[in-house]
Amino acid sequence: MFQNIGEMLRLLWRTIKLLPDAWSQRRKVFEQLFEIGNASLLMACILSIFIGGVIALQTGPVLRERGLVAVLGGLVGLSMAKELGPVMMSVLIAGRIGSAMAAEIGSMAAYQEIDALRTMNINPVRFLVLPRVLAICIALPMLVMFSILVGWIGGAMVSSMNHDISVSFESYMNNLRQVVELRDVMNGLFKSLVFAGVIGVVSCHQGLNTIGGPRGIGRSVTKAVVNSIVLILILDYFLTRFLMIFDK
Repeated sequence: MFQNIGEMLRLLWRTIKLLPDAWSQRRKVFEQLFEIGNASLLMACILSIFIGGVIALQTGPVLRERGLVAVLGGLVGLSMAKELGPVMMSVLIAGRIGSAMAAEIGSMAAYQEIDALRTMNINPVRFLVLPRVLAICIALPMLVMFSILVGWIGGAMVSSMNHDISVSFESYMNNLRQVVELRDVMNGLFKSLVFAGVIGVVSCHQGLNTIGGPRGIGRSVTKAVVNSIVLILILDYFLTRFLMIFDK
């Protein structure tokens, strides 16, 4: 475990050092941006609208029984902005994009294409890792911002349509504007940026270290997704504790 963590940190450092070369890889970055961002919009929309709706559906009747239903908008707003938006979208991208990165790079490693790149004096980190990590670090915060907005709307729809809650769209949004501040949204975007780096580095690391044929590729994909999700949830706790210091 510690060896893998050390190798991933080393890969992250090598990628950061190559950031000045990002402009020369801009075409690959744009290709990855389209694959990560535009192709994931529909899934992000469906996931977010139902997450916001479920929060409202679960908490609305309980708040109504205690005479606190007026704060439902702020509750859904904070939940989506600070926690569920960044975490759930990161888990989605880890399963969809992280697995694809590990499979693509893993197949190149298994069939000795990466060795061929080194033979031609092409740095695999610059050619394969840098565009993917940079693209996911740009795309995931944008998807999280979209997810937060859609989740707010989903909560508002359920709140206004469900008779057990009966909160109008206007009062829901007014409470959301009163409770949710810009720093709450920025906290979620900061988390998503860290999670994006984790997904990119872990997936590329597992791909580069693939050994064997199709079975080895399958193992790398599984490890990439599982390790990314576990690290996302662990880091979420520590990032939350860190950000709470600045919220005081």
